[in-house]
Amino acid sequence: MRVGIADHLGWAVVVTASANHEVVDRRRVELVEPGVSPAPIHYESRRLDVAATAALVARVRASVVRAGSAAFDEIATALPAPVRSISLRFWPLDFPDGIAVQRRAPYEARADAVMYRQELAELAHARGWDVHVYDAKAVLDQATRLLAERADEVLYGPRATMGPPWTKDHRVALAAAIVAG
Repeated sequence: MRVGIADHLGWAVVVTASANHEVVDRRRVELVEPGVSPAPIHYESRRLDVAATAALVARVRASVVRAGSAAFDEIATALPAPVRSISLRFWPLDFPDGIAVQRRAPYEARADAVMYRQELAELAHARGWDVHVYDAKAVLDQATRLLAERADEVLYGPRATMGPPWTKDHRVALAAAIVAG
């Protein structure tokens, strides 16, 4: 099984596909616990100093670990075969990790999303899952090329067979899982 994730601040669409690209599971998962800021850098850091922001980011990261771990456990338990990999949206490996830098443009707008992806990648590695990254702007075209004449059936068919929701996020997550295969 291959898992594709289209993350947002605090939540994600998760689609799991079999080796023949059939959607086996789809769900929305919360990536932070209730009451925890989904975007400590983007939403909160303007009113905090660097030390307070760093402490908040640490609390949010811990929440992401707990919520993400619970979500991954639920997904893995629901599947008929083991998870082989997850696909996450690309983040720059040289993204600064210093809170003082992350609070400034242009990093401030992306720091929270990078935090989620880093934590989810670590959780996947701890489970022995491969981690792939994808370019959200290119992954649908990449999957379409791989699928050839099956592309419409595979990428758009789940809405007809499973019903809504089947949004662009679902298609992107599925495409990411396909490209990882």
